[in-house]
Parts: sequence; C-alpha cells; structure tokens
Amino acid sequence: MCHVIVTCRSMLWTLLSIVAAFGELIAFMSTDWLVGYPRTPDAVFGPHGATTAGEAYRPTLGIYGRCLKLPHQRGVLCGPYAIHFGEIASGFWQATSIFLAAGILLLCAVAFISVFTMCFQSIMKKSIFNVCGLLQGIAGLFLILGLMLYPAGWGSDKVQLYCGHDAAPYRAGLCSMGWAFYTAMGCTVLTFVCAVFSAQAEIATSSDKVQEEIEEGKSLICLL
Repeated sequence: MCHVIVTCRSMLWTLLSIVAAFGELIAFMSTDWLVGYPRTPDAVFGPHGATTAGEAYRPTLGIYGRCLKLPHQRGVLCGPYAIHFGEIASGFWQATSIFLAAGILLLCAVAFISVFTMCFQSIMKKSIFNVCGLLQGIAGLFLILGLMLYPAGWGSDKVQLYCGHDAAPYRAGLCSMGWAFYTAMGCTVLTFVCAVFSAQAEIATSSDKVQEEIEEGKSLICLL
C-alpha cells in the first residue's frame, strides 16, 4: 500500500531541489555570463541621408552563446556562436561545459525523483532521501569544478573580442560578470544546502509520529 507522507521539511527539500536544478539549467543556457564593455554599432544612414551612430549597448557572452548587435539591424541578435563542441571558446570552457552538464544532469534526476518521495521513501532498502542527498553532493562537486575552470578561459581570443586585450585567465578585463554566473554560484551553494537538508527530510518522514499514523491505517499523512 502506498502511504503518501507530506511534511514541511520534505516538501521544502523537494522545492529547493527543483529550484537548484532549474536555476543551474537556465544559467548554463544563458548568454549573460560576461557583459562586454559598452560599444556603438557602425554608423548607419538616417532618414535624411546623414550618418548617425547607433545606440550604445553592451554585448554579452555565454559559455557557448552570445548576444550582439549587428550593423544595419535593429535589436540584439542572440544565439550560439559554437555549433560544435570543439568550437567553444577555449579548452577550459569545454571542461566547464562537461562538469556543469554532468552536475545539472544529476540535479535534474534528483528533482524528478524528489516529486515521488511523497509516496516512495526507499529504494532497494536504501533511503531515497539519503541517495538523493549523495547525488546532490556529487553534483555540487561537479558544479564547483566547472565554475573554478570557467575564469581560466578568459584569456581566449573570443573573450578578448568582448572584454578587450587586457582580458586574461581569472581577469575579466573590461567585462563585468553577468547574472548567469551569479545564478550558477548561488544554485551551487543551494545544491549543497539541499544535500545536507535531505537528512532532515529523511528524519521527518520516518519519525515516530509518522509510524503511528501508518499503524492507524491512514494512507495520507500530513505533518508540520
């Protein structure tokens, strides 16, 4: 018989696990890792034939994508600059992609499994919360490695186009960090919080009060 067990701690762990997974995924896909120095597109012809300078903007560069404004075109064009894995700006960013992808894959798997922890609390006689917590810890290590290697690629030719020739490994030159980098860092910290908090979710769903309600024949158990 399936006993649906809902506690505040288990639901909070599930919610945080989903937020960490989707936050990392969105950050990885974003082009806003580096924000380039302000620049003006090439001059364009105005309505009366005179040349006018385009509006200044700041291009952005992600791990495999970028946003920039092309001459004679309205709006900013965003898309991947790397069609194949080997076209990513540097070997360090290729390694970053591998580690981040591995970590995100584990986090998405845990987020998917966490939805079913209300009904299934063990797998092969092992606590599903402890297994998921271990996977989150491993994912966190992958994410840290990826984020540590990422600034090492700032010396690549691609980054120098956006950040100037002063850009070098672990020195962003004229660029500033975009929201995607900070989101990835925050979600990495959240991943470790989830890994630790999974133990509390396990304690909450296996407490004596839960066992008492199971013995009373209840199939839906909700506890604070």
